[in-house]
Amino acid sequence: MTRGGLTAPVADHRVGVLIDTCIWIDVEQGRLSPSDVASITASEPIYLSPVTLAELAYGAELASDPDIRQKRLAALRRLRRKPTLLIDGITGEIFGDIAAQLRRQGRHHRYRVQDVWLASQAIQHGYGFLTRNARDFEGIPGLELVLLPS
Repeated sequence: MTRGGLTAPVADHRVGVLIDTCIWIDVEQGRLSPSDVASITASEPIYLSPVTLAELAYGAELASDPDIRQKRLAALRRLRRKPTLLIDGITGEIFGDIAAQLRRQGRHHRYRVQDVWLASQAIQHGYGFLTRNARDFEGIPGLELVLLPS
């Protein structure tokens, strides 16, 4: 697939899944189990983004209850064992392309900058993106959303 002057990988099938922060929060809080996530991702490898790690660390550090903070930090430590994608120059170029397309559509990306970074990484690697927040990713061309069933 070509985006602007960039060539992103083209796969006959998805080869991995990048998982949105909201899914990890649901697992931490017991609304989803790891087996629920596995039933959706099947045997595909799953990946984390540094954006997700940042969002989870932010939430842990802002917890006013010390027990909740420790629980969130423990969940973050467990997640760090998962493979984490890098944000590199290609990711940045894809981000810029998506942000410009959103702007041309009359949408502004600033209110959802983290979501555009996550989408950029999924597109860059040809991965599906598992979320329950489809609205957060509306209008992002080339993103393969994998939605959590309601």
